[in-house]
Amino acid sequence: MPQPTLLQALLAGIASIVLTLGIARFAYTPLLPLMQQQAGLSLAGGGELAAFNYLGYLSGALVAALINDLYLKDRLFRLGLLVALLSTLGMGLTQELWIWSLLRYLAGLSSAAGLLLGTGLLLNWLLRQNHKSELGLHFSGVGLGIFLGAAVVAWADPWLNWQQQWWLLTALGVVLALLTLRWFPHPDANPYSTSGTRLQDNPPTPLFMALFQAAYFCAGIGYVVSATFIVAVMEALPAQQGYGNSAFLILGLAAAPACLLWDRVARVMGEIPALILASLLQVLGIVLPLWLDGLFWALLGAVLFGGTFIGIVSLVLTMAGHYYPTRPARMMGRMTLSYGVAQIIGPALTGWIATSSGNYRAGLYLAAAMMLLGTLLLLILQQVDRHQQAAPTN
Repeated sequence: MPQPTLLQALLAGIASIVLTLGIARFAYTPLLPLMQQQAGLSLAGGGELAAFNYLGYLSGALVAALINDLYLKDRLFRLGLLVALLSTLGMGLTQELWIWSLLRYLAGLSSAAGLLLGTGLLLNWLLRQNHKSELGLHFSGVGLGIFLGAAVVAWADPWLNWQQQWWLLTALGVVLALLTLRWFPHPDANPYSTSGTRLQDNPPTPLFMALFQAAYFCAGIGYVVSATFIVAVMEALPAQQGYGNSAFLILGLAAAPACLLWDRVARVMGEIPALILASLLQVLGIVLPLWLDGLFWALLGAVLFGGTFIGIVSLVLTMAGHYYPTRPARMMGRMTLSYGVAQIIGPALTGWIATSSGNYRAGLYLAAAMMLLGTLLLLILQQVDRHQQAAPTN
């Protein structure tokens, strides 16, 4: 089959991320209050749907970690686009909680297909075509998707009810799916790049992987607690009431260019030091609204959080591709299992803390503490990496 141009392949990758994450997964966040007001979704039901979504994502990560066949991955990735559309459409066709739960599970599966299988396939293609293997532009689709979903909901709110907004998002998703299917490159199992260089996996040591996965687990706690409760926390603070959704919009807008920025930072200072810097800035983004009153500090916190959480994901998955150029989704899936488990534990633990304390502030402090622990693990990982690189020359 004729190969797409680099621009076409990157645009297809971005479109797949916007569809499977921005629409199928993250559009639920800005639509949740409307579903509670108009469709009778309870607070407990809203949490249940979020849990099923995370469970679907975790299941998809497990599948990605177990599959080695490039052609099977490609078929599952393209099937994931269809699942993303059907799960989005279905949300507006029912008010049964058990059906919503199934649909959110399927949406989670589709987001894993887009983020892990799609990213792995695209990275493999970039390496085979001798293009740069940085994925910053590709991962900008996450921030664009979050922003686009929130913007569509904000624009349509005066005109459309909750069901019609799900259908509008589905129509937008059809356009994105067609673009992806038209330009996304098909896999090639040839072990050589177009220049004749053989692609060779260079797996990290078990100690490196254990530290890396533990640090990424901490990052998952920091991400999910903040992303899940940022709107609720802001609405509970007198000076920030009414600005929760605006903060979510700004978070997505800040995330859009962040991966490109962190690609550049990693190129200058190295990937692990870049991860350490991003983690420290994310801690600052989490605690700013807690330490300083005022809308400015809350929105600055959203910018810092949005500009770092997806940068961390991008750097980690890009590193996985560098270690496993022939099968990047394998390590991507393993890393995402750590991140995904954190996304199940984090909200539940935060909810328990909030019940005891009466607010979500303690939960955000927990998120910041876990990010600091993850940063410490990254510092240790950096020393392990330097020792292992120096060992052959000793």
